Amino acid sequence: MSTTTLRPPRPNPDDLLVLLAVSRTGRYTAAGAELGVNHTTIARRITALESALGGRVLARGADGWMLTALGEHAIAAAEGVERALDGLSPEDPRLAGVVRLSATDGFSGFIASPAIVAVRRKHPDVSLEIVAAQRRAAQHRMGVDLEVVVGTPHVHRAEAVHLADYALGLYASRSFLERHGTPRSPADLEGAPLVYFIESMLQVDALDEARRSTQGMIDAVSSTNVYVHVDATRAGAGFGLLPAFLADGHDDLERLFADEIDERLPYWLVCRPEALTQPVVLAFIEALRTRIADVTDELLGRSARAA
Repeated sequence: MSTTTLRPPRPNPDDLLVLLAVSRTGRYTAAGAELGVNHTTIARRITALESALGGRVLARGADGWMLTALGEHAIAAAEGVERALDGLSPEDPRLAGVVRLSATDGFSGFIASPAIVAVRRKHPDVSLEIVAAQRRAAQHRMGVDLEVVVGTPHVHRAEAVHLADYALGLYASRSFLERHGTPRSPADLEGAPLVYFIESMLQVDALDEARRSTQGMIDAVSSTNVYVHVDATRAGAGFGLLPAFLADGHDDLERLFADEIDERLPYWLVCRPEALTQPVVLAFIEALRTRIADVTDELLGRSARAA
């Protein structure tokens, strides 16, 4: 009497693509919107995939759904399915999809926004979602493909690449200096009003360390948003410790003690390894690099000094 060994059911490729969408968005609702189905369907597909694989592929985390070890293994297969489907129409090079980025306010406006414009000129079906955040690199990147942080990140299971450095300088409005006088040296800044980040809420060591050049100054206006720093300084709230690439474009601001107060901070790009297999993400990263190469002098404050 012969016996037949039943082969365990293979996971449905469509279920794998659902898992891929959830891993990129961190939410059932967002994945459903991307795939054109409701969140109930997403949940049902994930349950079916877990049944086929014999274990959990997702676990709930503080920032959304996170991949388990089994889920990370399944993602490799899911990306293979995605690549195979993309390869069915190699004659059409046009890209489509959403790139999700977490980045600082200044980087988002000055670097990321022009970069996505360049991508969309060639690929109008690519879009960018930006979560503006001033924080350390997350250990679990749910809901975003890429993070840009200030300072060297310490992360696990992620790729980290140094993008560029930028300069922080001390600025004041010309009207403020006319009213209060121009200090002759950094020593004259003792007790002077400072515009910068909220010290008690600052999570980024590199930005906190940059305050060393303004020791003895008194917080006048503090904000988590760097564009508020620029506007408050222009309004005459005090001396602003500002990114040169944002401040140098305003004729009503004057940079002080450029040789003595010139803090250099690094931008780092952090991404999940699987994000680097997505053509839309790779196209956006290339556009970021091109934009950075075009504005290196502005980032470092060189263009204003040359003038």
